[in-house]
Amino acid sequence: MSEPTRNPVQLTDVSMLGLGAMGSALAAALLDAGRSVTVWNRTPGRAAELMTRGARGADSVREAVTASPVVIACLLKYDSVRDTLGPVADELRGRTLLNVTTTTPNESRQLAAWTAEFGVTYLDGAIMAVPAMIGTGEGQILYSGSRTAYDTLLPTLDVWATSEFHGEDAGRASLVDLAMLSGMYQMFAGFIHGAAMVAPMGMSASDFAARQAPFLSAMTHGLAGFAEVVDGGDYTVPGQQSLDFSDLSHIVRASEEQDVDPAPIAAVQALISRQIDAGHGREGFARIYESLRAAGPTARTTARPTARTNTRPTARPEEGTAA
Repeated sequence: MSEPTRNPVQLTDVSMLGLGAMGSALAAALLDAGRSVTVWNRTPGRAAELMTRGARGADSVREAVTASPVVIACLLKYDSVRDTLGPVADELRGRTLLNVTTTTPNESRQLAAWTAEFGVTYLDGAIMAVPAMIGTGEGQILYSGSRTAYDTLLPTLDVWATSEFHGEDAGRASLVDLAMLSGMYQMFAGFIHGAAMVAPMGMSASDFAARQAPFLSAMTHGLAGFAEVVDGGDYTVPGQQSLDFSDLSHIVRASEEQDVDPAPIAAVQALISRQIDAGHGREGFARIYESLRAAGPTARTTARPTARTNTRPTARPEEGTAA
C-alpha cells in the first residue's frame, strides 16, 4: 500500500477530532457513506489509514475546525474536549459541535453553556455501541441538545447507528447512557463475583458463564414487572417477592466462606436492609428503589449490610421459592 499523500485541507462535510477506536470507526463509516471528512488526532500517524480512504488530514485543531461546518469531538473525557477546543473557541463560532465524548450529564450541560458563549450550536451524543457495530445497522446513539442540529444532521447520524433524540437539555442523552451502562456493569460484576465464588470448587469461569448466561437472560423478563411497580409507586401489590424473603445475608456469608469479597452482593443487601429496618419488610423487592432515591452522601457512607439469623424467611404464598 502506498504512503498516503496529505492533501491541503479544504471544506468538508464534517471534521472528526479524535481517532481512537471509536473516532476512527465513526469517520470510516462517514467516508463509506460518501461524506467528506477532515480528521485530526493529537498523536500523529493515526489518520494515515483514513487518508488512504479519502479523508483529509489536518495538522492542527484549528485547521480541522475551520475545514467544516460540523465538528465532531470523540476524545478521552470532558477535560480533553475543553483543552482541545479552548484555544480555538472563536473559530467554532457559527458551527455545530457534536460531542460524542463520554461525559456526565452536568459536564454535557457545561459544554453546551460554554459553546453557547461563542455562538456554537451544541449537540451531545451518547454511543450505545462498540466500534465494530458502527455503520452496521446495529447499536444506538442517543442525542440531546439542539433539536435543529439533530434534525439537520439526522441523515448523517443515521449512517452510524439508530438515532434517538432525548430533548433539548444537553445532559439527557448522557444520563440515559450512563444509567444503562450502570445496569450492564453491575451485571458483569455480579457474574464475576459468582465466578469467584465457585472457583474454589474447581468450576471454571467458562463453565459458570455457560450456566449464568441463560439464567440472566430469563431473569430479564422480570424487568417490566419491576418497572410497573416502581412507576405505580405501590410496593404492596400482590405477586411480589417481599424484602424479608429477599434477604441476601446468606449469599454474603457464603461469599465470605469462600474467601471472596462480598462487596457486590453486600451493596444490594444494604439497600434491602435499609427498607426492612424502616418497617417495609413485607413490601416488594422493588422498594429498594426508594433506598437508592433517598441515598444522600450520609446514607452512602454509613450504609452497611445487616446480618440476620434467618437465612431464608418464610415466603408468602405469592412469593414462590426463588430468593
